[in-house]
Amino acid sequence: MALDLSGSDLVVAVFGAGTMGRGIAQVCAQAGLTTLMFDSREGAVKDALAAIDRGLEGLVSKGRMAVSARQAVFERLKPIRSFDEAKGAGVAIEAIVEDLDAKRQLFRELEKRMAPDAVLATNTSSLSVTAIAAGCARPHRVGGLHFFNPPPLMRLVEVIGGLRSDPALVETLLGFVKRINKQPVLAADTPGFVVNHAGRAYGPEALRIVAQGIANPREVDLLMKEAAGFRMGPFELLDLVGSDVAHAVMVSIFEQYFGEPMYQPSAQMAARVAGGLLGRKSKQGFYNYDGPPAMDFPTVDVQAQTVPAYAWIAEEDGGRELAGWLKAAGIEVQLGGKPAGGVPCFVTPLGEDASNAAVRLGLDPACTVAVDMFGRFEGRRTLMKTPLTKADIVGAAVTALSAGNVPVTVINDSPGFVVQRLLAMIVNIGTRIAELRIATPSDIDTAVELGLNYPKGPLALGDALGVASVLAVLDGMHAITLDPKYRATTWLRRRARLGVSLRMPD
Repeated sequence: MALDLSGSDLVVAVFGAGTMGRGIAQVCAQAGLTTLMFDSREGAVKDALAAIDRGLEGLVSKGRMAVSARQAVFERLKPIRSFDEAKGAGVAIEAIVEDLDAKRQLFRELEKRMAPDAVLATNTSSLSVTAIAAGCARPHRVGGLHFFNPPPLMRLVEVIGGLRSDPALVETLLGFVKRINKQPVLAADTPGFVVNHAGRAYGPEALRIVAQGIANPREVDLLMKEAAGFRMGPFELLDLVGSDVAHAVMVSIFEQYFGEPMYQPSAQMAARVAGGLLGRKSKQGFYNYDGPPAMDFPTVDVQAQTVPAYAWIAEEDGGRELAGWLKAAGIEVQLGGKPAGGVPCFVTPLGEDASNAAVRLGLDPACTVAVDMFGRFEGRRTLMKTPLTKADIVGAAVTALSAGNVPVTVINDSPGFVVQRLLAMIVNIGTRIAELRIATPSDIDTAVELGLNYPKGPLALGDALGVASVLAVLDGMHAITLDPKYRATTWLRRRARLGVSLRMPD
C-alpha cells in the first residue's frame, strides 16, 4: 500500500460535499493538493464550493491569506460528476451519511474504478472501519481518517486501521495527515475511537449531577470554567453539539460496550430530545438562545451572614490551606481536635460527601460544611452542605470563603462535589482507553487536548491532580454509592500504588 506523498501531483477525491466533506476538501486544497469533489445530490458540490469560497474570502479580509493564495486554493478544487472521473486519484476520502450500507456500497464502487494501490479512507465517527471494509473485495486497502468539525480549524485527525487493514496502509495514512498539515493520532478500531470515547465523562457525569439535584446546569458550567479552567462548561457544550447528536453518541457507545456502567446515558437527555430542546439549533436547550434567558435560581438558597469569629477545620487533605484562607478573612481557626459546640465545622473530603465526613469525624452535621480543595482551584470555590446543615452556618461559611471577592457556589450533598466527580471521571475513562490499548498514553492526551479542547489530556490531568488523590476520589464515590460506574481502572490503581505517572506505559 505504498503511496508517494512527496510529489505535487498527488490527487485526492472527496466523496460527500456536506459540512465535513467540503471542510476536508478545503484542507486538502490548502495543502497544495488537487482535490476532486463528488456528491450524489444535484447542486451539492456547487453549494459546497460557494461555502468554501466564502470561508476563504473571510481569511483574506482578515489578512490571514493572500488573494493569490485564495485563488490558487480554489483552482485546485475540481467538481466531478461520476466515480470514473476519480480513477486517477491516489487517495479517496468518504464523508457521506453515517450509514453502514451506504458506505459499503460507495467503497465497492470505488475499488472497481481506482488504482490497486490507491488508498480508500472513511471519515466515520461512529461506525467500525472493519465493518465498512468488510463490504470490499480487498478490505486491506481501507482505513479510517476521522476529521473533526470544522476540518479547516481543527488540527486533529484520528487515523484508524481496521482489523484487516494493511499495516503499511496505516503508515501511509499517518503520513498523509501530516502532508495536509494536520496532527495525526493513531487509534484502534473501537467504539468512539479516542475522542468520542474520552468524552463519555464530561457531559454524562454533569447530567447525573443535575439529575440528582446537586447543582443546576449554570452552576456546574461556572465551576468547570472558573474553577477547573475548561473553555466551555458541559451544558454549554451539550447545547453547542446538540442534544440529539450528544444523546445518540452516548447511547451508541454504551450499547457497543455492552452496557458498561462507566458510559451510562442520561434518561433526561432522551426526554429533552423528544421535547425538541436540542440546544443552539432549536434556540432552546439548557440555555435559551432566542429571547430573554430563563430564570436561574440557585440550587441552595443562601442567607447572608456576617463573617464568623471562629471556625473549626478538619486536619485532612487541604485543611491547612483552607485554614490559611479563613485566617486571611480574619477568622480564628482551630485545626483538628474537638470543636466547640455551635461553631462552623469545615471538612475537606476526597470522594466523600459532607454527611459521611461529619459522621466519620464525630461532628454535628447541623454545623458541618465541606469545601472542595481538590486541585486547590482559586477561580471559584465550592461549598457543600449536609441535609441537616443550618442556614446560618451555610451563610456564615459562604461569607468566610468569599473574602477577597472570590465567588462561591453552594451545592447539595454529593460524594465528590462537582469538580472532583467530573475531573476524576475524565481521568478514569482516559486510563480505560489506555488500558484497552486503543491508543498510546501520549496520543490519548494529544487527542483529547486537540479534539475536545480540554485544558489537559486525561492522563496529564491525573498526574497534575495527583494520581493517589484521583484514586481516593473514585474509591470514595464508589464506597458510598456502590455504583460500578465509579470503580477505578486497574491502570489507574496500579500507577497510584507505584507512585508513577499515568502516562507510564506497561
